[in-house]
Formats: sequence, C-alpha cells, structure tokens
Amino acid sequence: MEKIRKGDIVIINKGKDRGKKGKVVMIFTAKKAALVEGLNLFKKHKRRTQQDPQGGFVSVEMPVRLCNLAVVCKRCNRGVKVGFKAESTKSKVRVCRVCKEVL
Repeated sequence: MEKIRKGDIVIINKGKDRGKKGKVVMIFTAKKAALVEGLNLFKKHKRRTQQDPQGGFVSVEMPVRLCNLAVVCKRCNRGVKVGFKAESTKSKVRVCRVCKEVL
C-alpha cells in the first residue's frame, strides 16, 4: 500500500517549486516518482513538422521523486506524514500523523 496515490493533493518539499501544491496525475513505481499537475515544468524543444509548422519551445511536466513530496491534510492544511490504521480485519486506511484524520 503506497503512501502517495493518484489524485492526492501534494506539496513539494525540495527543488525550484518548493512550497507549491498540485494534484498527482500519475505514479511511476519503478522510478519512485510522481507526475504533479502544473509543477516541475521544463522547456522542451519541438521540431517543425507539417502538423506543427511553428515548432519552438513547449513546457512539459517532469516527474518528481516521491521522497520530495508530502500529502496535504485537509484539516491541517499542510504537508504531513502518512500513517496507516486498521479499520477492520481486512482493510487499512491512510491517516494523517498529526491530527489522525483519514486521508
């Protein structure tokens, strides 16, 4: 069971986008990275083609390492560590380590 999932609102702890919040679009488990919507943008050179005669530079989202992300708790409204709690004998839920709110 992963601590960060697709659809979570996360905050970036390190790098040029430090302190910014965004929604997780995709998780790369092999790379231990996540693609965050609208953050960690890099310029990519795009070649001229018949479909795109203009060409030029395009901003592309790049993955962020999971260790540099923290899940934002709705009650605390800040990046928190994630813990697990057994709700019943067969299911586990993610909880905020600060306020014990279910994420």
